[in-house]
Amino acid sequence: MKIPSSIWTLLIGIVLTLASLWYGQNHGLLPTAASDEAVLIDNLFNAMMTVSIGIFLIVEGVLIYSIFKYRRRAGDNEDGPPIEGNVPLEILWTAIPAIIVIGISVYSFDVYNEIGGFNPHAAHEAPIMQESMSMPGTAIAATLSDTPGSTEPNLNQEKSDQAMQDPATAAVRNPDIPQMQNAPGVGSVAPTLGASREKEGQAPQLVINVSALQYAWIFTYPDTGVTTGELHVPVGREVQMNMTANDVIHAFWVPEFRLKQDVIPGRQTEVRITPRKEGNYTLICAELCGPYHGAMQTQVVVESQTAFDSWMQEQLVASKDTLNQSVAMNPADMSADEFLAPYTKDMGIHPEMLHLHRSTGVAEVGGVTE
Repeated sequence: MKIPSSIWTLLIGIVLTLASLWYGQNHGLLPTAASDEAVLIDNLFNAMMTVSIGIFLIVEGVLIYSIFKYRRRAGDNEDGPPIEGNVPLEILWTAIPAIIVIGISVYSFDVYNEIGGFNPHAAHEAPIMQESMSMPGTAIAATLSDTPGSTEPNLNQEKSDQAMQDPATAAVRNPDIPQMQNAPGVGSVAPTLGASREKEGQAPQLVINVSALQYAWIFTYPDTGVTTGELHVPVGREVQMNMTANDVIHAFWVPEFRLKQDVIPGRQTEVRITPRKEGNYTLICAELCGPYHGAMQTQVVVESQTAFDSWMQEQLVASKDTLNQSVAMNPADMSADEFLAPYTKDMGIHPEMLHLHRSTGVAEVGGVTE
């Protein structure tokens, strides 16, 4: 008995659908999902992968079938039959991709809103253009321009002043970088991934100030005054990271968190993350920031609240001991960079990245002086 072509089409469609759904959920292309935000982004990625695999199998399947079905046979020298086209089919294969693209766009925008990427009620302002600047003692490149004659409040300056109230943050940030004025009424003052939809209006449970510089990350905890080159966060608590750069544009990226955020000189950027899985992850600079860009990495430790509290106490004790030793126990014949080398190592800052000069009292990082 000959099976009708409609039955074959139905069976092939079912097989392709099941294969696409299976691979879309089992592709294994993404690293561990270590934050609440990662789950939302993974679901979007899986949906896009499912659709992409389905389209790929259909197109390649039809192509392979046509190659064998309509190949030129031996001894067949006739021309193929003229085909004028099929308007309903052309409408169908135009409408279906359009619907898919619109659906993915709506889904993507919903995920972006869910992780706090768009807040129509916030009176933020957007940068207008990029330009290069140079300042004594530091490299300023590709930062965002000011708005001449603006009378609007400088939100960047307000956020910078608030962060600088923490002495530990003020000690590691470059105060000579001007905070760019806002571009009134045209968007966002700086790149921001704020509170998720379910946590909108709630204060973050932990605030960390992040300072990026060639070629290191420095983290300060305003609640305790701890400064470290390794990021520690407790699992299950929403963390807000207030970020800026001391020299050129960098980018904060932890693949397991799925969120990436630019860190810009003269701009106060923000990202909120809720870690959900304990472990050690790598923080990578995802913006080409100089010849040693590839080495600008550090560890992110997601741990239990108990372990985090214990680590914080250790840092407080260590910083107090370091201060006492540096004041009372530094031999007169030892330079500051030699004496402080073991302590900067304990903080996770490599000696070749950070050199302290006793004679000038300034810090030179990766060849850039602050």
